[in-house]
Amino acid sequence: MQSSDIRRFFLEYFVSKGHELVKSSPLIPKDDPSLLFTNAGMVQFKRVFLGEEQRPYSRATTCQKCIRAGGKHSDLENVGFTARHHTFFEMLGNFSFGDYFKKEAILFAWELLTEYFKLPKEKLWVSIYKDDDESAHIWEKEVGIPSERIVRLGEKDNFWQMGDTGPCGPCSEIIIDQGEDFGCGKPDCSVGCDCDRFLELWNLVFMQYNKNEEGKLTPLPKPSIDTGMGLERITAVLQGKRTNFDTDLFEPIISKICSVLNVNYGKERKTDISIKVIADHIRASTFLIAEGLIPSNEGRGYVLRRIIRRACRHIKLLQHDSVAFYKFVEPVVTSLGTVYPEIVSERKRIEKVIKIEEERFLKSLERAQQVFDEILENIKKSSSNMIPGEEIFRLYDTFGLPIDLIREMVQEKDLQIDETGFYRELNKQRERAKAAGKAQEVGISEVYKQLRQEAEGLRFIGYTEHETETAIYAIVKNGEIVKTLDAGEEGEIFLYETPFYAESGGQVGDTGIIISNTGKAEVIDTKKIVDLHCHKVIVIEGSIKEDDRVFAKIDIDRRKSIARNHTATHLLHSALKSIVGEHVKQAGSLVAPDRLRFDFTHFEAVTDEELREIERIVNEKILENLPVKTEIKSLDEALNEGVMALFEDKYEDTVRVVKILGFSKELCGGTHCSQTGEIGSFYIISEGSVASGIRRIEAVTGSQAYEYANSYREQIKNISQLLKSAEPVKAVERLINDLKTKGQEIEILKEKLISQNIDEFIKQAKDIKGVKALALKFEGFDTKALRTLSDKLKEKLHPSVILLASKTDGQGVLILSVTKDATDRYDAGKLLKNISQTVGGKGGGRVDSAQGGCPDGESLDKAIEVFYKLIEN
Repeated sequence: MQSSDIRRFFLEYFVSKGHELVKSSPLIPKDDPSLLFTNAGMVQFKRVFLGEEQRPYSRATTCQKCIRAGGKHSDLENVGFTARHHTFFEMLGNFSFGDYFKKEAILFAWELLTEYFKLPKEKLWVSIYKDDDESAHIWEKEVGIPSERIVRLGEKDNFWQMGDTGPCGPCSEIIIDQGEDFGCGKPDCSVGCDCDRFLELWNLVFMQYNKNEEGKLTPLPKPSIDTGMGLERITAVLQGKRTNFDTDLFEPIISKICSVLNVNYGKERKTDISIKVIADHIRASTFLIAEGLIPSNEGRGYVLRRIIRRACRHIKLLQHDSVAFYKFVEPVVTSLGTVYPEIVSERKRIEKVIKIEEERFLKSLERAQQVFDEILENIKKSSSNMIPGEEIFRLYDTFGLPIDLIREMVQEKDLQIDETGFYRELNKQRERAKAAGKAQEVGISEVYKQLRQEAEGLRFIGYTEHETETAIYAIVKNGEIVKTLDAGEEGEIFLYETPFYAESGGQVGDTGIIISNTGKAEVIDTKKIVDLHCHKVIVIEGSIKEDDRVFAKIDIDRRKSIARNHTATHLLHSALKSIVGEHVKQAGSLVAPDRLRFDFTHFEAVTDEELREIERIVNEKILENLPVKTEIKSLDEALNEGVMALFEDKYEDTVRVVKILGFSKELCGGTHCSQTGEIGSFYIISEGSVASGIRRIEAVTGSQAYEYANSYREQIKNISQLLKSAEPVKAVERLINDLKTKGQEIEILKEKLISQNIDEFIKQAKDIKGVKALALKFEGFDTKALRTLSDKLKEKLHPSVILLASKTDGQGVLILSVTKDATDRYDAGKLLKNISQTVGGKGGGRVDSAQGGCPDGESLDKAIEVFYKLIEN
């Protein structure tokens, strides 16, 4: 029976039993930012089981995409070494929400396995929770399984709970005895053994209790059912295969791997492990990238990076040194695309993301392998089998090797790693980062904590008010609470009510004025410290005192400029997702009065064509003058409406949602326009990289957009006047072509000069210790010209050491060559390194060829002098 038939048969069976066929939910949970990945079929029904959501059906069946890699439920490090572990797998399941319970769940499972899938009844065993007499009765009396094949196990194996508190209950596992050939050979091998003889097929969870904080169990009013059976596992059993990797789910992938990498499967265990890792990891990578995830250094993106890099290393272990992992997307799409069409439409992007990550990793791995080999040499000399934690941390931190990958590399050499030392170094780094983040708070944080503890009724009213009459709650100067600030003094003022927005979420703080009967202060910034709005002020008239009644007013024009840029940022975010891809996720932002900056996850530069389309969409939405609405609602309600939440972020129970009608919905605490038309216009001024996998767009709106466009118009006008042409682009093209022609002519003249003078150059060579030493200095020769001359000189001088120097654009360029018959005495790389350092520059290279330079072209004479001294010595 083919896997596609098994999947279809399972779902059709439960539909015939009154179950609703429910589509697989995404691997990245949309309504549960606390969960790394969907790792079981019940995840999409979690709120139903908790009674927080109602569905129009009480029975459901699914084939759910699952990932178990990273977090508490991770099989990543086991993949390849066992017959059954996977990062990506499909879970078949049936569910009852207060409808049927134990008897029906057990009878359904038994009928499907024995009557439809034709599994031999005499080979099936079941495990139950040790105190679950009800299940034992059903299995023995209703189904007819002999009592000796009903095994009672403890809470660890057969009691399931959603969390520390909440719905929970016993479970029953259906197990098949695959025979002694699959076993470990131990005399006590039985149900519960880690070998593959007694293989768990199907887990039936009976949710019948609610567990409180004290651990007390009380019966649920509507007990429910949650079951799960791995498609890969049941397919292996029904197809009579020893491992999941031998089934038709993996055959086309493994066939492609063997073809591309020129290896054989099933011949040698070490090779098979690598093939299995690659085959499993390409499925996980394909499905995660299809949902918009890209490799990164944190959260879900880091798990994806670990998966891809682990697979790439196993490709290298199979003696394949070029990129290949992306080529295995094709068989995944071919075999599973009809069931999951999203991988078909995203195929090209999936391949591109994997290829880029693979290229980056191979470069890092090459450098890391050299360091790793050095570490191994030092370990051999020390007669130890333990690699120090500091060295492991260096591979992790400097070269980006995940710890599980390093662990594998070390185990292959029959060595151990000092994991305690590694995590000690990792914690040190984290503590340093924390200390750096808290450095500014040292010595003054207690003052703010005291103010926060004593504060009552302080509130921000700036969403609706730009000015207000209020009173001063407290004044801080130089980290101490004071009663008064006089003219010319700087300090921090805390108001009972404030219209000033405090810097948060990338938006800068408001500025403005605070006026009392006795003085006036300019607000130069507003920050949020321990949830208090801190107004940084300079008193410009009189004095400001604690408890004064004051008039507080923000700089309204500045606030409007900020609002334009913030609303435009939301438009930009949505436009990016629609043009570049749904994988785009905010990675940082700045919303200032004069510009906006938006950092986002993406694996390559955004093309000019894409930027133009993004800019067009944003300006189109501005022209449509869409209403911008804000709503306060519960986090759960917002998530259910499809408002984006980031896995790495933590949210309050109540959140603020900013909606741009029909185009954008985001959680946001910033200030915005009331209509998109208020933005005026939008121009992208730059796009570039800020880190691996992170791009940045900077843009302007409103009057700044006008100034930007006007400055470009003036530049074009000036260029036209300089070129005396009404078509400056064509004039510049002609000028560039003329320069290229002149440059080619100059190169030809240089080559002629070299050829004509080669014999004169050779005559200047000095015979030092049986080697021809020659140093020449030129003006305006670039690296290419110097290398050409060096090659010609090496043809005629043997054995020789040659230094060529040239002053080019004010800097010194150095090329040093050693003929092969002189490399036993001189190392070009070491020689040039010494010479360059002497004249304040840098240089190095191979034993026969090196390149360097110095910042000052006037130092070349000194470089030549040092060269001859080194040769003589």
